[in-house]
Amino acid sequence: MKIGTTTKTNDKLDALVDYFSIADEKDKVWTIAIFSGRRPKRAVNSTQLATYCVEVAQIPFWMFDECWHTVGDLGETIALLLPDNEAEIKEKRQDERPLYYYIEELKRLEKEDEAIRKAFIKESWAEMTSSERFVFNKLITGNFRIGVSQKLMVNALAKTVEAEPSVIAHRISGNWDPSTITYDELLGEEAHTSDVSKPYPFYLAYALEEDPHTLGDPNDWQVEWKWDGIRGEIIKRQGELFVWSRGEELMTEKFPEYHSLQEVLPNGIALDGEIIPSIDQKPLPFAILQTRIGRKNITKKQLQEAPIAFFAYDLLEYEGEDWRTRPLEERRAKLEELIIGFNHPALILSPVVSFDTWDELAALRNTSREMGAEGFMLKKKSSTYQVGRKRGDWWKWKVDPLTIDAVMVYAQKGSGRRSNLYTDYTFAVRDGDKLVTFTKAYSGLTDKEFAQVDAFVKRNSIEKFGPVRTVKPELVFELAFEGIAASSRHKSGVALRFPRILRWRHDKKPEEINTLYDLKQILEIYGQK
Repeated sequence: MKIGTTTKTNDKLDALVDYFSIADEKDKVWTIAIFSGRRPKRAVNSTQLATYCVEVAQIPFWMFDECWHTVGDLGETIALLLPDNEAEIKEKRQDERPLYYYIEELKRLEKEDEAIRKAFIKESWAEMTSSERFVFNKLITGNFRIGVSQKLMVNALAKTVEAEPSVIAHRISGNWDPSTITYDELLGEEAHTSDVSKPYPFYLAYALEEDPHTLGDPNDWQVEWKWDGIRGEIIKRQGELFVWSRGEELMTEKFPEYHSLQEVLPNGIALDGEIIPSIDQKPLPFAILQTRIGRKNITKKQLQEAPIAFFAYDLLEYEGEDWRTRPLEERRAKLEELIIGFNHPALILSPVVSFDTWDELAALRNTSREMGAEGFMLKKKSSTYQVGRKRGDWWKWKVDPLTIDAVMVYAQKGSGRRSNLYTDYTFAVRDGDKLVTFTKAYSGLTDKEFAQVDAFVKRNSIEKFGPVRTVKPELVFELAFEGIAASSRHKSGVALRFPRILRWRHDKKPEEINTLYDLKQILEIYGQK
């Protein structure tokens, strides 16, 4: 409870240390799994959960919907609506069931008939207090918002077992099953050596917001293009090839182009780089990569239209030895030697950008989109390969975003702490006398501005479609986005990459917003048709 009721990092850390010191061994493993993105698949969907609640609470569905739209969180809504039975539970119950019981039972019931899953969930609700129901519902929906990052959990585990955070981060990475592994097996040294697929935790960069001149001598820095793909690692150990994403998803089977690397790469090697569609060693837009993501079966046509390459930019392991503590200059020199020697079409050496002055580099940065890049990565030549996001040695210097002015036409309530406010917006541009929707955005405003927009939505709603409100098209916003692509799924014919609100244009009227023609012009210059 302490973790969910405080915003102080040290308090959360202390609570986690206390928990890992006294909790059930299997519960600890599942807690690590949950907060490192290894939640089990959902046993039931949102509609089914809502239906069960309506039946138990004996209320009409419209009332449930109204409550859900007001609270903004499904798990919390159900916990509030279910009949209060705490007095009865305290009288009957002797022992509480552990966390792992409910998670593993839900996992076991995944393939059972819905009637069996429904019975288990209803029975579980009947023997729980309101706060326990809330946590149980969160386990089902997988939507935890209590401010516990993987880094915070790693730091707590490091304190508990008296090891370096970087060591713990490495040990909890990889392809392990919380149903079968023990706490000691997970955090022990043997786990590191027995799992040949285990990737290294990624080193991440902070955004450079100051003038690059503050970084000192340009000769101390290695500069590379910041590619727009999926960060990944390619590993070969004991004759097996593994491809991992930054989200620790094993993606070996999704990219057949890499399979032949099993015959080319030596054992005991780990490469850090970017998974990117590429033709003639030149990157293609991220929109093309999206045509491959999530597909179980890749057709011959997709392999031809969206061939995947690996742009390698770091060497993490060589001949079975961890190279992360060596300086970047040494790792890069060996990487160049290896990639040239492998001479494989799917394995490309990410080039280093030559420059003499920061002003020269700033001019080159303006050509990023022409290169298919988002900007630059700036890495200190003496830097080691660390864990997580650190300040000082690695920076990302992205090109300025593309922008367009649009009017808000739809609004929907947010989630979490914004569940009572209309903070999710749909925007439109002009096409003659019509307004054409083209994107959604829900970030970029201050809390004060969100409250002001919320008040406008409540005063100026025209129609209601479930949780969505149509509003008078009067508020103009400047939207920023990283990329644009042609899309047959959207009425506008375009799709934006990472759209967000840059600023509220109080100075502009709806008649002054951009047009669909303007969007198509941006697509013509910067996008993939």
